[in-house]
Amino acid sequence: YFYIFRALDEDRKTKYKAAVKIQRWFRACRVRAYLRHLSNMVILIQKWWRGYLRRKNFREIVERAYFIKKLKFYNEMAVRIQKMWRGYYVRKYIHNFYALKKYLKAISVNNKLVRSELQKYAEMKENEEKMKDLEKKEKKQKYQARKMHYLLSTEQIPGIYNSPFRKSPDPMELLLRKSKPLPHRKQQVKNPSADELYAWPTCKKPPAFVTALPLLPADRQKPQGPFRDPVEVLWQRYKPLEPTLRVRESMYSPLAEAREARSREERRSPIHDNEFLPFSSYHKNYEKYEPSLCKSGKYGQEAYGTKYFREVYPKKWIADKDFETLFSSIVLFEKFGKTYSSTGQIV
Repeated sequence: YFYIFRALDEDRKTKYKAAVKIQRWFRACRVRAYLRHLSNMVILIQKWWRGYLRRKNFREIVERAYFIKKLKFYNEMAVRIQKMWRGYYVRKYIHNFYALKKYLKAISVNNKLVRSELQKYAEMKENEEKMKDLEKKEKKQKYQARKMHYLLSTEQIPGIYNSPFRKSPDPMELLLRKSKPLPHRKQQVKNPSADELYAWPTCKKPPAFVTALPLLPADRQKPQGPFRDPVEVLWQRYKPLEPTLRVRESMYSPLAEAREARSREERRSPIHDNEFLPFSSYHKNYEKYEPSLCKSGKYGQEAYGTKYFREVYPKKWIADKDFETLFSSIVLFEKFGKTYSSTGQIV
């Protein structure tokens, strides 16, 4: 019986384990199905809620876009109305079409007048230029005729402008007959002395001392104004040297050497017999005038600083007390900077 009970016990344990395994699997499937159902329900709720929020947001976006579009339309209509009104106001009151048309017509008439005047002025200037050119040509022809007057034909010999083969003489021949020949130029003879005399203003040559003044050229005129004669001025400028007696005698003569020795002695040891005495105190028994602090005494030169610049002499005082440098206060200065009443009294 032991083996039978043992086999039954093992079979019972095997069945128990199989039943536990089947229950575990079933319960797990049921829990997973429930969890799957809950997840599906959560997803469905989220989908509907998010859709609702998105539709609500979209409606707000559409309303905002519609409002902006309507506002833009109103602004465009307002701008169009303002444009039409401003155009009408400007055309009627500021830039009147008829007044502008009248103004432009007046400007066109004025332009025509100005153009006509300018055309006349240009023609007048052109005629003047032509007249000037003609005058220049005539003047040049007359000058050429006077210059070539020697080509004028004579009774015996015809000129080059009066050929016998011509029916009538050349116009140049007629001009030669009317004109006069040019005068001959005089050759100017240069005076060498005049060049030397008048070279000094240009500083080309140094002024030389002349003993005899050359004559001035004949064509030189006296300058206008209260001036002296040029001959006198130049004579004073270039007058000859007149040496003095000192220049005439030799510098090595005994007299000159003695004079030089005496001057050197005087410069080396000057002698002053009469010392300077102040005229205001000459009759008084004061000390003599001391010319300097660094004077030469009996025993040589005194050192600087033996006497002070502010030395005090009590014997010369008028009173026994020292001189007071302080003054009594002035009443007017004490009132300076203080306030005053209308009557002038201090407050």
